[in-house]
Amino acid sequence: MSDFDRNIAARGGFGADRAVAIDAGLRAYMIRVYNLMAGGVAFTGIVAWLAFNLGTTAGAGGGLVLTPIGQMLFTGYMPIVLMLATLGLVFFLSFRIQTLQPTTAFTLFSVYAALMGLALGSLFVAYTGTSIARVFFITGATFGAMSLYGYTTQRDLSGFGSFLFMGLIGIVIASLVNIFLGSSMLQFIISVVGVLVFVGLTAYDTQQIKEMYDVNDDGTVAGRKAVMGALRLYLDFLNLFIMLLQLFGDRR
Repeated sequence: MSDFDRNIAARGGFGADRAVAIDAGLRAYMIRVYNLMAGGVAFTGIVAWLAFNLGTTAGAGGGLVLTPIGQMLFTGYMPIVLMLATLGLVFFLSFRIQTLQPTTAFTLFSVYAALMGLALGSLFVAYTGTSIARVFFITGATFGAMSLYGYTTQRDLSGFGSFLFMGLIGIVIASLVNIFLGSSMLQFIISVVGVLVFVGLTAYDTQQIKEMYDVNDDGTVAGRKAVMGALRLYLDFLNLFIMLLQLFGDRR
């Protein structure tokens, strides 16, 4: 839509004013999406850090010892429960977003981010804080570059969607298989492929979110689209971070 209106703008007159209004609306919409996504990532990080601090304590030899809270969060069935709960929320938001109020959708997104924080607190147990911070900034730079490419490119990336989705399904299946195999080589391959897939998805999803914008949307529809767009980019960022951490993180 924005390309069509810019063509109108080239002829001047009312079309030019309309194109300027649409471009301004698109920028505001994308800023809203990025703000929601960044807020979700920050909320997840805070909850993960709190879960780590409440769940561990320093041992006599300088290592980490799990507290009762840590044993509840990081061992037993709780990781599986958290994984199922987050998956359920993602599917619920994806399938019911058209019927939810924006405030309800945002609340569910916030709950999802908090649950992910509880689940990812174990990363601080497995990896050093320095390497987590280093990989986080690498992820941020990579995500930012690919999202900018997806936003600005004139190339239609929709053709890559099916390919990337198949790659994502392959990663999920291989990860489930590797739970039982415990192969470090397979995990390395999964992480490398995962980085490539989520780098591509970042650009693809950004373009798709941009294309979802419609100047005629009312506040409710625009709010729903913003939350759903933020969730998609949040998932891209988080999964890219996890894959990079598995490749470059320093284990304790």
